[in-house]
Amino acid sequence: MLRRLYDWTMRLAEHRHAMWWLAFVAFIESSVFPIPPDILMIPMILARPSRAWLIASVALTASVIGGLLGYAIGALAFTELGQPILESLGKGDAVAAFNERFNDVGFWAVLVAGMTPFPYKVITIMSGWTGMPLLTFIVTSILARGLRFYIVAFLLWKFGAPIRDFIERRLGLMFILFCALLLGGFYVVKFL
Repeated sequence: MLRRLYDWTMRLAEHRHAMWWLAFVAFIESSVFPIPPDILMIPMILARPSRAWLIASVALTASVIGGLLGYAIGALAFTELGQPILESLGKGDAVAAFNERFNDVGFWAVLVAGMTPFPYKVITIMSGWTGMPLLTFIVTSILARGLRFYIVAFLLWKFGAPIRDFIERRLGLMFILFCALLLGGFYVVKFL
């Protein structure tokens, strides 16, 4: 089953509309969707290493624009949209306490969340809700997401063939590690 899913993802990564799908996933991941764009970005770069920088740029641009949607949800519609999203992630009760701490460390929160498996949408919504200066949010988002996506692109561009071979030979282990990272990110959100 994993082999079929992997092969399907690799075929999708080579599809002529793959960039649009990547942009869509990166956009919605920054505001409402729980699955990171890496799930599509990595196979796209492995399938076509020569396009690594373009792929990273599409993910960065769409992610920052999606982050602005998350910021707007927090700033303009927190009660209607932001609160239910945060409650679904187990953060509904900690909002007031988080607001005070967040404004003290907002730059670092956006930077760290933008570079790690931590669900970025939590930070984008909280940035709008707490009133983080929009320019600070945008600059930090570009820096964080840029570092994340371009480091991944560089590593896959530089070492793509051996990494692809490693992944294909150890597909089950890679799937378990990916799930562990994803679940770990949700665990951190719930108990942070």
